[in-house]
Amino acid sequence: MAVNRLGRRALGGLLLGVAAYYAIWGGEYSAFDLLKLRSMGDREDARLAETRAAVDSLRLVAEKMANDSASIERFARERFGMIRDGEVLYRFVAVDTAKTP
Repeated sequence: MAVNRLGRRALGGLLLGVAAYYAIWGGEYSAFDLLKLRSMGDREDARLAETRAAVDSLRLVAEKMANDSASIERFARERFGMIRDGEVLYRFVAVDTAKTP
């Protein structure tokens, strides 16, 4: 009788151990896979926040370009080097002193 009870406990412990092993290591979504998915989700959340910030910034620039002539002029001057009639444009070129004697 005691041996039979001991066998049942051993079998129950073995089944519990197998179930715990399968829960941690096995299956399509083991504990390690879930941790990896959580870290991937965190990285994607950070990228999404960066993208949203960039979109907001670009939306603000587009709004300024559509409604503010001073912003358009500043952009044209900085980006394309455009000048008004009568102005003189000076461009300074950086010289690499290591190559120049």
